[in-house]
Amino acid sequence: MAFFGFGKKKEEKFEAQQPAADPAAQEDTPVDEEKKGLFSRLWNGLSKTRTNVAGRVDELIEATEEIDEDFYEDLVDILIMSDMGVRTSDKVIGELKARIEAQKITDARKAREILKQILKEIMDMPRKPLQWPMIMMVVGVNGVGKTTTIGKLAMRFKDARHSVVLAAADTFRAAAADQLEIWSERAQVPIVRHAEGADPAAVVFDGIQKAKASEADLLIVDTAGRLHNKKNLMEELRKISRIIAREYEGAEVRTLLVIDATTGQNGLQQAREFASVADVSGIVLTKLDGTAKGGIAVAIMDELRLPVLYIGVGEGIEDLQAFDAGAFVDAIF
Repeated sequence: MAFFGFGKKKEEKFEAQQPAADPAAQEDTPVDEEKKGLFSRLWNGLSKTRTNVAGRVDELIEATEEIDEDFYEDLVDILIMSDMGVRTSDKVIGELKARIEAQKITDARKAREILKQILKEIMDMPRKPLQWPMIMMVVGVNGVGKTTTIGKLAMRFKDARHSVVLAAADTFRAAAADQLEIWSERAQVPIVRHAEGADPAAVVFDGIQKAKASEADLLIVDTAGRLHNKKNLMEELRKISRIIAREYEGAEVRTLLVIDATTGQNGLQQAREFASVADVSGIVLTKLDGTAKGGIAVAIMDELRLPVLYIGVGEGIEDLQAFDAGAFVDAIF
């Protein structure tokens, strides 16, 4: 069965049901207003995925008189087309079917809420609390938004009153250090860079010295994205890790992998490859606003058991958000 065009109707209905502005709402705290603003950005950024996933799910539910195998098959197709992948989609629908049968549910509308709960459970993964001082290694293939992500992270942590230093260790890509320097100027944080083609480990060494001398909370390291040559990449990351262990013994080290959501299942494959050569702590999923297939977030977390730590839902600094499974699923459904 094919279901199209429902997402826009749902959004219009949602907007029409919103109450008029209440003067008493002025009593909301700044924190409440900030949360509303963040969810609004998330809601807007996931509009394409919402239309593609929730819209088609709702169309299916409206057309379903009884929950049968056809219903489950159509639901699997919708999830697969959202880039959730065959394995994860089958797992989700298998769990949905088990819960519906156990609870003797016959109303398809209730299946929607159970589906939401299952997705939240899959993506609600524990993550380590931030510890200082920290070195954040950022990895990912060229073109995924790695440098932009580093810049936004720098501004994010600086706004949270943490001192930040950047290290331009992607010395093999032309103009990589120049791009990172632009972000260092925007964020007003210091940057350590060497000439193009320099040893990345030497840049990291100098970055550590700079971070220690200034007692910085966070050193963010940009690295080369040469996934096509895993042997070189592995050796480079190992060398950098040895430098960090030797020069900054007390620092917490995290490795963030940046994935472009618009690449879909190819992004999942990139995550597998990087996880095989680096001790990846978590994922930054960028450009979610540019895809209707945000189900890739579910596939990554389910198949690789790696938490999505940050998501990008727009071009603005505020559009790089800490990932929240509940808010993510609510914004889609």
